[in-house]
Order: sequence, then C-alpha cells, then structure tokens
Amino acid sequence: QVELVESGGGVVQAGDSLRLSCLATELTFSTASMGWFRQAPGKDRDFVAAISRTGDNTNYADSVRGRFTISRNNAENTVFLHMNRLEPEDTAIYYCAASTKGAITSIQFWYDYWGQGTQVTVSS
Repeated sequence: QVELVESGGGVVQAGDSLRLSCLATELTFSTASMGWFRQAPGKDRDFVAAISRTGDNTNYADSVRGRFTISRNNAENTVFLHMNRLEPEDTAIYYCAASTKGAITSIQFWYDYWGQGTQVTVSS
C-alpha cells in the first residue's frame, strides 16, 4: 500500500524558512511525478509546486515562485519543499501528492496518492 508521509511543518515567523519533506513507501518513486498542495483555513486546496520524475522539470504557483523550491531525491524516495521568506498568507496544511500518470501537473485530479498533511503556521 502506497503511503506518503510529510514532515517538517511548524510555527515560524514571517521571513523565516522551512523545509518540508515527504517520504514515499511502496511506490516506484522514480516513475512518479510529485506535487505539493496546500489548504488554508476556510479555503480550497491549492497547487503549490510540482516536479517531474527525474527532477529536471518543475512548476510553481505564482504566489510562491521565487520563494519556494521543490526538489527530490529518488535514491531516498523523498520530495522536498524548501520555503523561504515565509509570509502569514503561507499558513496552511501542506500536502504531498504522487502522480503515476507521468506528466508534471498542477491538476489535483491527476494525482493518485496523497499524504495526510503537515501544518505550517507563519506569524506576523
């Protein structure tokens, strides 16, 4: 059974940095494109970033481009989200997702597996 487990969330101040990790088990990790999504209180879940199977292609939401970086380590079955210059508006539950359909995508429907999420809270 495929499992995605996020870690690295926490409470930080505006301007700080955090690195989220997502460990995948029972998944042929190198054949899956990976994504990060987030859901703020009272809002829908939104796309944050995605990375291709080999890591050579990435895509970002406009709200995080230039501040967040997605990366992956296929040898360790792990995808990361490096978050810099955090803002209170980044406060949300962050979810890791895996797509076995091959293409890098921001469309939630294309992702087959989801983690339980990790909370990120940014105070002003």
